[in-house]
Amino acid sequence: MKSVHMRFWLPVLLMCWGLLGACASLPNVTGLNEKIDAPAAPTVKGPNGELSDARTKALLAKRWSKGTLDLQQQAALEEAATGVPLIAGNKCTLLFDGPQTMSEMLKAIAAARNHINLETYIFDQDELGLKFADALIEKQQQGVTVNILYDSVGTIGVPAEFFARMRKAGIRLIEFNPVNPAKVSGDGWKLNNRDHRKVLIVDGKVAFTGGINISATYAKSSLFRSSSKPTDKSQVGWRDTHIKVEGPAVQAFQWLFVRQWASQDKDDLPEADYFPKPVIAGDKVVRVLGSEPGGKFEIYKAYALAIQEAKKSIHITSAYFVPDRQTVDALIAAARRGVDVKIVLPGVSDSGLVFYAGHAFYDDLLSAGVKIYQLKLAVLHAKTAVIDGAWSTVGSTNIDTRSFLHNSEINVIVMGEAFGVEMEKAFQEDIKDSNVITLEQWRDRPLVNRMKEWAACFMNYWL
Repeated sequence: MKSVHMRFWLPVLLMCWGLLGACASLPNVTGLNEKIDAPAAPTVKGPNGELSDARTKALLAKRWSKGTLDLQQQAALEEAATGVPLIAGNKCTLLFDGPQTMSEMLKAIAAARNHINLETYIFDQDELGLKFADALIEKQQQGVTVNILYDSVGTIGVPAEFFARMRKAGIRLIEFNPVNPAKVSGDGWKLNNRDHRKVLIVDGKVAFTGGINISATYAKSSLFRSSSKPTDKSQVGWRDTHIKVEGPAVQAFQWLFVRQWASQDKDDLPEADYFPKPVIAGDKVVRVLGSEPGGKFEIYKAYALAIQEAKKSIHITSAYFVPDRQTVDALIAAARRGVDVKIVLPGVSDSGLVFYAGHAFYDDLLSAGVKIYQLKLAVLHAKTAVIDGAWSTVGSTNIDTRSFLHNSEINVIVMGEAFGVEMEKAFQEDIKDSNVITLEQWRDRPLVNRMKEWAACFMNYWL
């Protein structure tokens, strides 16, 4: 538990001491859809190259209903804002909580024949972490190339011997942006920039991402879809969501991993067949967005545009909800134009400061008609959204300034109502396990809570 606190507090404390420069800011996205020159049809790539405009229009037309988000327009706006095309022909599988996700990831590792690329914020030396390490070492010894990127702050409490054992077995590992400045080369020491992604890529054919780290924190399931509802918090695992992607979009994950590896100014990746010929695995059309410090704010722009374009519903699940003013205003505007805006947020948290900083916006949101729910008992760590039941995203990105400005993150956007239905079912399940927060109830909260919120709001840029 001590290492978990250090992962959060070390960069925060250093930033507060003024060691890392002035505050940056997020771009103005309000009204962006009126300013950018979006193409008539977005770019959609398949296993054999770019699809024609006619095929693109037909493909997206199947995935939205009248009165909801126009997916063709939304896709074109997103592409113009992010520069990232859509990719067709994928299979997307939602995974919930630790046990289900870890089981699928370990199966994929066991089936690896050529290479495994792992990028993670946290890789703990505990029962689950050792299980993953053993599985990866076994594959390396079988001749499979294994490469690991792990974040320095996320693994700050992990003994060096844990990673040394994997290196000795032949696995290539890079510590992203080391806390120790003596280990840094290239562009210099940038402690504030963290690799918050959680990505596993196997043989260039299957990829996983979402909110789940490699830690015993995920050894147990949450209340999600449970027939029996435990009341003992110690028996409840964290509530999180991951996604498994198969098909041509895996190449986009791979490029992001290769680019992140190269950014660390270390040895080149060992030879492997990282980009096998893509094949159609399903019917899902996706966009894989990776953001990084100093980049184009791709994930932030995609969220902002989707909220602006929403016609019927905005359903967000956010582990760390410390939005900037622009996001708050966009949610308020959506609620006032009749969109059903609902947000599931933590009722308990692993980080008290972030928990209270997010509360600063409750009054404004509730007053505008936004419905807020707090998840009971389980720590909420999922980062998902579904808009108009047709635009869905799963990834590592929290709705906070730290994720959008200073972290390397990754999100998958899935276009279409079929996947949206699955996302809506999951969202409604979380609503069942949550308490609704009313405006009257909120304004009657204890004074001590108000004081904590007031203190936390001064730190919200850094959270």
